[in-house]
Amino acid sequence: MIWNEKFEKMDREALGQVQLERLQATLNRVVRNVAFSRMALSREGAGIGDVRTLADLGRLPFTTKEDLRKSYPYDMFAVPLRDIVRIQSTSGTTGSPIVVGYTRNDLRTWSECVARTLAAGGVTEHDVIQVAFTYGLFSGGLGFHYGAERIGASVIPASTGSAQKQALIMRDFKTTALACTPGYAVALAAALAEIGAPVEKLSLRVGFFGAEPWSEGLRGQIEGSLHITALDSYGLTEVIGPGVSFECEARNGLHVNEDHFIVETIDPRTLAPVPAGAEGELVFTTITKEGFPLVRYRTGDLGVLSPEPCPCGRTLIRMSRVLGRIDDLIIMGASKVFPSQIEQIILGVPGLEPHYEIVLDREAGIDTMEVRVEISEAMPGMDEMKSLERAKERVAQGIDTAVGIKAKVTLVEPRKIARQTEGKMRRVVDRRRM
Repeated sequence: MIWNEKFEKMDREALGQVQLERLQATLNRVVRNVAFSRMALSREGAGIGDVRTLADLGRLPFTTKEDLRKSYPYDMFAVPLRDIVRIQSTSGTTGSPIVVGYTRNDLRTWSECVARTLAAGGVTEHDVIQVAFTYGLFSGGLGFHYGAERIGASVIPASTGSAQKQALIMRDFKTTALACTPGYAVALAAALAEIGAPVEKLSLRVGFFGAEPWSEGLRGQIEGSLHITALDSYGLTEVIGPGVSFECEARNGLHVNEDHFIVETIDPRTLAPVPAGAEGELVFTTITKEGFPLVRYRTGDLGVLSPEPCPCGRTLIRMSRVLGRIDDLIIMGASKVFPSQIEQIILGVPGLEPHYEIVLDREAGIDTMEVRVEISEAMPGMDEMKSLERAKERVAQGIDTAVGIKAKVTLVEPRKIARQTEGKMRRVVDRRRM
């Protein structure tokens, strides 16, 4: 279902004109009201008068996460604090949190973007959606909440916490749609089994997952364990929250809400643009936000853009699911790997669960990797040493073949790896930094 046909199916030339007009208005706002933007443009010898076409956007400087941290708390706001009606922020686990402000119009924009996300999954006013993202300063919970209310669906603001309690709510309240991280969805599936709630008797039919990278293999696992259609949703608190891009029923990329955001891909080392179809770092410019507009924000997320037509009829450009993060990249000597690549290998081995931990260490000056993976309670022949050894060998060989890293694989009993019910799943423990 398409929520807003005017913009989601707009002719590309007309959409480009809308983007240009909104970009120019945004640039005028930030130069007038944000000292950082004025100084950044001055350093680069660029001016807003230089942006006469969308191609001219590449002449403007980037904004980085470090820039936003230095602006803590309100220096990047483009309106007086009296016009800010909502404040959200990132966790700040790696430094000062990034504080984001929303005007009333910004909240309407946000609700609109998330409504498109949910509508693409078939959610209507007849649905009951369980929002199991964290509520609070993190933008995930409230973003899905207000998007669902915009559609008219019944919202269960479950937040996070006990997976068993969530499972009971899902069963008793007849939840039809779920929004949470993919890692939490796996925990919910296990909790349903523990309380003896057969998934085939649930009302659940669709799930919207995001906030952490996840693989096609994990999508299949979630769909199989919950008997649902699993859709990817992308967003960042800095840009707006969930609703920046979304999957449709075709599931061949996430449509970017281009009437609100301009997306680019760049080489993260050279900062040069990369063509459509090539992997690069995603860069976003907001063109309708009033309170906290961003120009050429480097997300740190890696993806691929595709301008090809989509069978769903939407004309919005599509981005791939997030392939990894620049700061999640594991580097061992000349080898590089993202956790999602290792996850894909694990999911291809029968009898193993998608609960794993990657431990990096250094012995005698040489980097080492241990991959700890849970075995399934239903693993065929799990008491037989041969079955366990074959599983270990397949994972180790898969990692060696795919990325050239000889990892130690350790299989652990079910539920031995700690579950995370708050925020994003953390898969890597790097003891080389300790």
